[in-house]
Amino acid sequence: MSRILAIVGRPNVGKSTLFNRLIESREAIVDEVSGVTRDRNYGKSEWNGKVFSVIDTGGYVVNSDDVFESEINKQVHLAIDEADVILFVVDVELGITDLDDAVAAILRKSRKKIVVAVNKVDNNQRIMDAQEFYGLGLGEIFCISSMTGSGTGDLLDQVITTFGESGDNDEEHELPYLSVVGRPNVGKSSFINTLLDEERYIVTDVAGTTRDSIHTRYNKFGHDFIIIDTAGLRKKGKVHDDIEFYSVLRSVRTIESSDVCLLLIDATRGLEAQDMNIFNLIVRNKKGVVILVNKWDLIEKDGHSTRKVEEEIRERIAPFTDVPILFISAITKQRVYKALDIAMQVHKNRKNRIKTSKLNDVLLEAIEKYPPPSVKGKFIKIKYVTQLPSPTPAFALFANLPQYIKEPYRRYIENQIRANFDFTGVPIQVYFRQK
Repeated sequence: MSRILAIVGRPNVGKSTLFNRLIESREAIVDEVSGVTRDRNYGKSEWNGKVFSVIDTGGYVVNSDDVFESEINKQVHLAIDEADVILFVVDVELGITDLDDAVAAILRKSRKKIVVAVNKVDNNQRIMDAQEFYGLGLGEIFCISSMTGSGTGDLLDQVITTFGESGDNDEEHELPYLSVVGRPNVGKSSFINTLLDEERYIVTDVAGTTRDSIHTRYNKFGHDFIIIDTAGLRKKGKVHDDIEFYSVLRSVRTIESSDVCLLLIDATRGLEAQDMNIFNLIVRNKKGVVILVNKWDLIEKDGHSTRKVEEEIRERIAPFTDVPILFISAITKQRVYKALDIAMQVHKNRKNRIKTSKLNDVLLEAIEKYPPPSVKGKFIKIKYVTQLPSPTPAFALFANLPQYIKEPYRRYIENQIRANFDFTGVPIQVYFRQK
């Protein structure tokens, strides 16, 4: 299931400040100068238990001499095209401008769900001034201050309600969805062609040949699932043309709607920064993951090559190191079919449910051996553990003082769960709650 929110509007209305607030980070650069945001920023947000992706776009302009503006406008149009909900941000200080009218005209034609946020509303007079924006003809307006956070709760209530109305994204798929992801030109299409035993996808030496996410049903050797070949994800700074930007959006959406992601990395180049970005995107979306080191046939090997490379990868992906790593060659078919077996096992692990009695027997013993450190002379006692009824593995531990339990102890509990139960390849969440 995928939910994408695109933030659009003219320059300098506070889109990036709102983006940073929604994702609870300062990822987007914020400045008084208009037009600072020229690339798109991607992030994750959560409100009332619903997780969704947020895209911050550059400000929409017309008739500008800036060479970047035509590219920004292309990206705004593409974001509107691909998003499920559009958040249109306007500025109460200047009222409705010609640019606001231009953006509103585009949004009305899009037939997408539109939510209008009137920004910089921080007193009663400005609430009165904001009523002018009903004149845009886009329905209800929400008065907010992205700087202080005022009004953003009501805004997000509306956003997630609007997502709920998009029924086509909420359908549960019956077959497992496996996606093949990675940087451009790591051999994703070659890998799928080998699996299917046919030249289904075009393969060239030019990075970016695959522009779209392509779904294929695979029903062989006792497996039955949907496999998806995605466009390669580049660093955002290297996404130049509008088609490639569209491909990146599709890839992000594909990861979100997958059950297990097969992350291909190039053995000749090793685990690079962009591979880590994709890995972290998979983990943030709580998807199963298998790392496939492709082009292993091109590497000069000795008796320690595999172990050395595997250790380097696990060191980079820590603390989530309980991930299958397989060395393959899509060209020679080396371990390609074994990759499928492992991916389906990860899918099974993702649905693993542990009996509460068994969970308490194992974890309460581990907690007794190594209890949480006391804080300010107060002793923390954990009395009960249960697995939450969530789509992905999550566990709640009930304690008398959960607010004093720190991250190292949460990792200890996660390691104990992984040591005793099979959750290989699956991110798990551990929560501490009031007894």
